[in-house]
Order: sequence, then C-alpha cells, then structure tokens
Amino acid sequence: MDLVLLSRLQFAITIGFHYLYPPLSIGLGVALVVMEAMYLKTRQPRYRELSQFWVRIFGLIFAFGVGTGIVMEFEFGTNWARYSRFVGDIFGGPLAAEGIFAFFLESGFLAVLLFGWDRVGPRMHFFATVMVCLGAHFSAVWIVVANSWMQTPTAYRLVETAQGTRAEITSFWGMVMNPSSLDRLAHTIMGCWQAGAFFVVSVGAWYLLRDRHHFVARTSIGVGLAIGMVASLGQLASGHGSAVTVAEHQPAKLAAFEGIYETGANADLTILGWVDEKNRTVHGIRVPGLLSVLIGGSRDTVVKGLNDIPVGDRPPVQATFQLYHLMVAIGMTLIALSWVGGLLAWRGVLYRSRTLLWVMVFAVLLPQMANQLGWAAAEIGRQPWIVYGLMRTAEAVSPTVAPGQVLLSLILFTVIYLALFVVFFVLLDQKIKQGPHAADPHDDAGHGEVA
Repeated sequence: MDLVLLSRLQFAITIGFHYLYPPLSIGLGVALVVMEAMYLKTRQPRYRELSQFWVRIFGLIFAFGVGTGIVMEFEFGTNWARYSRFVGDIFGGPLAAEGIFAFFLESGFLAVLLFGWDRVGPRMHFFATVMVCLGAHFSAVWIVVANSWMQTPTAYRLVETAQGTRAEITSFWGMVMNPSSLDRLAHTIMGCWQAGAFFVVSVGAWYLLRDRHHFVARTSIGVGLAIGMVASLGQLASGHGSAVTVAEHQPAKLAAFEGIYETGANADLTILGWVDEKNRTVHGIRVPGLLSVLIGGSRDTVVKGLNDIPVGDRPPVQATFQLYHLMVAIGMTLIALSWVGGLLAWRGVLYRSRTLLWVMVFAVLLPQMANQLGWAAAEIGRQPWIVYGLMRTAEAVSPTVAPGQVLLSLILFTVIYLALFVVFFVLLDQKIKQGPHAADPHDDAGHGEVA
C-alpha cells in the first residue's frame, strides 16, 4: 500500500464531502440578502416568509459544513506533518485569519439570523444577514489564499533548522496577494454563487411541479436565475484570468489541461478529446490557434509543451485533461441555463413548462459537479508538487504513520461522511417538503399554470 496515495485519497474524500456545503452556504447567503432586501423594501409578509424559509435551510447547511470541515485541520498534523512543518509559518496565518475574521463573524450573527426575527427590528435583522453572508465569503477568501500560495508561492524565504528546511513569511500581504489569489478567489466565489443560485431555482421548480407555494417558488426561481446569470458570466471571466495566470506560473498544468506536448505558437484549443499519452498527442475537436489567442491575445503567443518539462515534473495528463474539460463543459452549460432560463422566466414560459421545470430541478447538480471537478483538476494538475516548485507531495507525508492506519481511517471517514450526507439529505428533504410554515395568502396565484 502506498502511503502517499492513501493520504491523498483520505484528504480528497474529506474535502470532497466538506465542499458540498460551503458553496451552498455562500451562494444561499447572497440569495438571502436579496430576499430580505425585498422584504425591507415592500414590508409584505410573504417576502418575510420567503426569507424565513430559506434561513432555515441555510442553518442546516451551515451546521453540516462546520461539522465536516473540522477533521481537515487535524489531518494536516496527522497525515501531512512534514508539510505542516515546512509551511506552518505561512499556512497558519490564513487559517487563523479564517477563524478569527470569518468564522467568528459568520457564527456571531448566525443566532440573530436564525432566531432574531421577533427579537430585533427588520433593519437589524437584515444587517445580521449581510454579516453572515460576508463572513461566509471571508472564509472562502482565506482558504483560497492559503491554497493559492501553494500554487504560486511568493513572499517567503527558506530557512534551515534542526528539523529541516522550512519556509518563513517575509511579507504577509505579499503572501496574500500571490499571483493566483485574486483570479482563483473570483473563480471560487462565482462557483459558490452558482451552487446557491441553482439550489434555490431547483427547489422553486420542484414546488411548481407539485403545484405548491407558488409565490415562494416563483420568487425563488427569479432570484436564483438573476444571481446565476451574473455568476455564470463572472465565472467565465475569472476562469479566463485564472488560465492566463496558470500559463505564466504553472506551464506544466496548462499543458496538461490542453494536452499540449510540443512548445510553440499558434497552439490549438481542444473542445473535446482524448489524450494519447503513448504517442503524445490529442485526438478530438480543436480550434486552431485559439489557445494562444486566449492566453496572450495573439496566435504568436508561445505555449510551453510537456516535452520541454522533465517527466518527473509532469502531472497526470489524462486525468487533468478530462477533469478540466468536463468542468469547462458544465460551466458553459450553466451559462446557457442561466440566461435562457432567465429569459423564459421573464416571459412566463418557464413557469408553465413541466419539461423546463424538471431541467431546473436537476440542474442543481451541475454547479456542485463543476466545483468538485475544478478543484480536482487544479490539485491533480499541480502534481507532483504540494507547494509548487518547493516541496513534492511525496516529501510531505508524516513519516511515522503506517499505510494500514491511513487505510483504516480512510474507510472510517468514508463511512462516516456518507452517513452524514444521508442524514443531511433526509433533513433537507423534510424541510423542503414542509415548506414555509405560515399559509401564503397568494399561494394559489398561478394555480394550475404548469402544463
């Protein structure tokens, strides 16, 4: 049994399950701000009921997000001790900031958000909603900063100690503003907005298909699609910016993303394909010269190929290529669903078509899939480095942990996380089926329009 592979699988499964929840809470937080702002403007009880319903859903998601995320910080010490020793001076700062400035802000106002409807005024409650939303976003900021430093390390120096070489920070803000931070943060946030937006749309579509809660359903779909329209275009722009940064700072990853073996200008962009690693080529649909244009604005832009990168420094090409292209395909699909869905909702067509509503119900899966695929592509594409150019993944594991111990904990974690997901799904299903507590006086508006 390979200790490195088992440790990577354990961390991947842990963070994969955990990352089902933060995107929903971040995206749903934005929707809550919009919904409660609508209540403040109109003071109509039905908007308050709408907000209260989604706040209850938010509370459930937040609880499971916290519970599933605790384990990861312990894994740094148990499974990745050498890595923790190497980057502790740098990595500890963003993690501490995430706890102090993000988690405390979010959790501090969460009680007001959940239980303060009749205890504080509407404006104070709206303020609490905004603070919870900001706290969720700040949490993403510091986690992405820490991970981005691993992708493009800056503002550090290497120091020799009795325990070995370690990296020390030379500028906090230099570390925070490393070359990939802003692009990756924007890309991550937009993915979270899409996850929350399509979750809200999915529930609204399901209510219309069941001929229930028409006001809540229609308003949820409208708010969700509006956020989705903005986020989908933001995702496209931030994804482009991130790819340009990868081309400059992680050429091996970009080459694996696109299956580029030969260095040169006029590099093709592959839309769909399969990497023939034996013959070092890609079979599929390509657009001649488009990759060079996208990366550098000209067909003359040179893209570095894998043949000019040592074999030991190359990521797994096939896996990186397929994961990346699946993410892009889903991203383009979400753009179409957001904008076409928004147009059809504005015209009233969406609310009357059972086929379109079913599409929206299942579209909730797409942002989650894209988020997982994007994370996997970014992390696998960084291999064999855990800190790009400084520390290899094989050098980062704990030397005293046996493979059998990691395998046992991997199995136990998988079982526990699966059980937690089942519990979450059952509780979420109950809350959605229960719907808003109070009877909606406008619940019959549009009754029978779904055809």
